[in-house]
Parts: sequence; structure tokens; C-alpha cells
Amino acid sequence: MDLQTRKIEFVQEFLKLQSEELIVQFENLLKKETQKKLKPMSVIELNARIDQSENDFKKGKFKTSAELLSKYK
Repeated sequence: MDLQTRKIEFVQEFLKLQSEELIVQFENLLKKETQKKLKPMSVIELNARIDQSENDFKKGKFKTSAELLSKYK
């Protein structure tokens, strides 16, 4: 099973969770792991990313949240 498939299956199972306590545990684990690997962006990098996002939006290169959610139901 490739990584992309594993991620999709994980997200699908995560969306089925009903336990708030378990979701909090996952949130805490994710925060802990991502904080280790994230490095701050420079102002130039941030502005470049914003510009790219705005250009993508103008060109119609985006998906609505409804489109994303329907893909994983």
C-alpha cells in the first residue's frame, strides 16, 4: 500500500471517530510532531506563497471544502 493510500484511509477512519478524548490525543500528537519539523518562513517566502495562492485562485486552481469532503465520504 502506497503512502497516499495510507493517508486517505487514515483520514477516512479519523473522520469516523466519535470520541472527543481520542481526537484531542491525535491533535496533541500532531502538534508535537509538526512543531519539531516546522521552521519559520521568511517574510519573502510567506509573500511568495500568498502570491502563488492568489494566482492559483484567479486561475480556478482550487477545490471547495465541499468538493474535498465529498471525495473522502
